[in-house]
Amino acid sequence: MTEKKTQGKDKDAKIKKDMMLGDVVSKFPEAAPVMFKYGLHCIGCHVSAYETIEQGSLAHGLTDKDVERMVKEMNEAVEKKK
Repeated sequence: MTEKKTQGKDKDAKIKKDMMLGDVVSKFPEAAPVMFKYGLHCIGCHVSAYETIEQGSLAHGLTDKDVERMVKEMNEAVEKKK
C-alpha cells in the first residue's frame, strides 16, 4: 500500500525552478533536452548538484521569463512521457 502511495506522488510531481539541476535530470530525464534547448549544457557538471534551475539559468544569461517558460516546457515533456 505504501508503494502505491509513493508511485502516485511521484507521478504527480512537478518540476519547480527551486529544484536542483542534478535532481531534476535524475528524476525527470525527459527534461534534459528542454534544458539543452535553453543553453543549459552543464547539467552533468558537478555544480548541478548544488545549483537550482533558477540559479543555473540566471548564471547562463536566461531571464526570469525564460526560466518560467523552460520549467513549463519541462513539465509538459514529463506529462507527455506518462
